[in-house]
Amino acid sequence: MRIGEIAALVGVTTRAIRHYHHVGLLPEPERRPNGYRAYSVRDAVLLARVRRLTELGLSLDEVRDVLADDAGRELADVLEELDADLALQEAAIRERRQRLAALRAAPPGEDGPLSPALAALLAKAPETDSPSAAMDREHLTLLDSAGAVGAELYAALGAVAADPAVLALYERLDELADAAVDDPRIPPLAAAMVAAVPEGVFDAIPAGGGVPGEGFKEALLAEFAPAQAEVVRRVMETFVERVRG
Repeated sequence: MRIGEIAALVGVTTRAIRHYHHVGLLPEPERRPNGYRAYSVRDAVLLARVRRLTELGLSLDEVRDVLADDAGRELADVLEELDADLALQEAAIRERRQRLAALRAAPPGEDGPLSPALAALLAKAPETDSPSAAMDREHLTLLDSAGAVGAELYAALGAVAADPAVLALYERLDELADAAVDDPRIPPLAAAMVAAVPEGVFDAIPAGGGVPGEGFKEALLAEFAPAQAEVVRRVMETFVERVRG
């Protein structure tokens, strides 16, 4: 293959290929008698590997380290891994298109665009005027729009959303709107909220996932009154411990 052909096959520019040659990331193939570079299938696999790794956010130095580890592997193994990467991309694209189709079919609502899985979850929740429940709904919508929660976790939360006892917990949280941070109602409420979440919910969280960053955590707590924020903080810390444990 010539440089234009391998560039079109892998989905990169010829300029990028020349740059990879220049920095020593991609070995420069032998030239034919006519002066053109002759690229092989292995060159195409290596170039596709570089493209995939850079798309994942790795620097060229980091890509070089990964490729060094790949050097002793069989071509079939590398091809299998690349195929698995493409399969993941296809699945992600299908999910995004399904979400887009649902958004196009549904009329705009006050919650904004929701994934089908979250819409199904919220439909199970009984109606309530609780400000805390409304805030929880907004937080789920935010996480949903960022793609931070999967359909499996939404399904696991279905029993929680449909449980009438959860409404009582929201109401107890509402009652703390004007309370002090040392209010004696805080510890038992936090414990009750943790107990209301079945173990199946934690099983649905992927390993290493589901743990909010400090920035999100601080922004979330800032929306609550001090005593309410203390309850939520305790609940979140317990959940993080369970996910990481």
